[in-house]
Amino acid sequence: MLERGLEPDFPPAALAELNRVRAAGSDGVRDLRDRLWCSIDNDDSRDLDQLSVAEPLAGNDARIFVAVADVDTLVSKGGALDRHAAHNTTSVYTAGGVFPMLPEKLSTDLTSLNEDEDRMAVVVELTVGAEGAVASSDVYRALVRNHAKLAYDAVGAWLEGRAAAPARVGAVPGLDAQLRMQDRVAQALRGLRHQRGALSLETLEPRAVFDDDTLVDLRVDEANRAKQLIEDFMVAANGATAAFLERRGVPSLRRVLRSPERWARIVEVAREHGGPLPAAPDARALERFLAQRHAADPERFPDLSLAIVKLIGRGEYVVDVPGQRAPEHFGLAVHDYTHATAPNRRFPDLVTQRLLKAALARARSPYAPGELAGLARHCTEQEYAAQKVERHVRKSAAALLLEQRVGETFDAIVTGASSKGTWARVLRPPVEGRVVRGEERLDVGDRVRVRLLATDVERGYIDFARV
Repeated sequence: MLERGLEPDFPPAALAELNRVRAAGSDGVRDLRDRLWCSIDNDDSRDLDQLSVAEPLAGNDARIFVAVADVDTLVSKGGALDRHAAHNTTSVYTAGGVFPMLPEKLSTDLTSLNEDEDRMAVVVELTVGAEGAVASSDVYRALVRNHAKLAYDAVGAWLEGRAAAPARVGAVPGLDAQLRMQDRVAQALRGLRHQRGALSLETLEPRAVFDDDTLVDLRVDEANRAKQLIEDFMVAANGATAAFLERRGVPSLRRVLRSPERWARIVEVAREHGGPLPAAPDARALERFLAQRHAADPERFPDLSLAIVKLIGRGEYVVDVPGQRAPEHFGLAVHDYTHATAPNRRFPDLVTQRLLKAALARARSPYAPGELAGLARHCTEQEYAAQKVERHVRKSAAALLLEQRVGETFDAIVTGASSKGTWARVLRPPVEGRVVRGEERLDVGDRVRVRLLATDVERGYIDFARV
């Protein structure tokens, strides 16, 4: 982290400020504690940023409410805690531990939407038609209460009919019907987004599994209906937030993914899989191709997804000035999009929250356009740095897992090819390394057979030779 310009520890001034933090009052906001709010997150997550609840309307329409933790209430702009958060801009999640953007007293307690606790929140309200279109939206502050802390895997297995309802779902009257309604609306939102060109990508994210202090496996977290539900609601809430700031005439941070510069290579990859694409970037055409490949070969679809993700490129933050259209998010097929739903974990979300609260109060923006532009560049750079740290630790874990298998051969897919080197990911176990021999003429998406030459755990190096 230090090598990448990230601070792993909180400075003394931030810790001193933390000791003076006290829970905030709730005067002048709506009281929505009686609604059947719940959170769905990873099994081990303690920094809970969002709650959701649904309300039925006529004709199979619904009203969705997404509550986002009001972090700004306890983290003042310009304070020591804020300065540390603004420096790192994100929490860093590694197998060696979590390095939170905000101290745990805040992120897992006072500003976390914990079960059975009253908390301040910024609520995004969405009216969603039966076909998945957002007809209207609003944003306001409210007092909320989490009635059930739920986990993705357990809720997903239940929604998909593979397991009984989690105990907490059965213990809270009406929560089972509430979750099924949320799932129905989320699926409608998802279906419409993909019709409009949102990309159905499915990449493998290996997670280190330990037995006490011994690394024993790398396990892939698979998609399920509960994860999709939260993803769909967050995309909709982030879009509504961006649209709200646009209506109020407030410059804001946007999350964008530009049209792919390596579209020609994407066309080649699609052609190799029997799917023609137009010469110019076309998200809808790419989504149709991806859907066809997922149906034809679901087992190898994550490998194709990985190649497409690498070729599309990275997202970034930019400033949107009302009346001057910022680029759209190519992967989500949306134009109005920001990051607003994880202020305990990402600094851009905290910035957006402050912009929202100022707009709601009809007050002056806390950030000038020039300041926002600097933050956009810095948040993009630090996010990339954090991703490199997380990737480095994952590669160290992978090197540790493979160090006794030098000399073995594996099936792999090329995930990177540039003047800096060529990389390939082994299919089983799901680890990535550098191809240091025989890499000539390889490109992203190529399938190869590789032999493991060497590992270096501390550096996170895994070296392959093409067979």
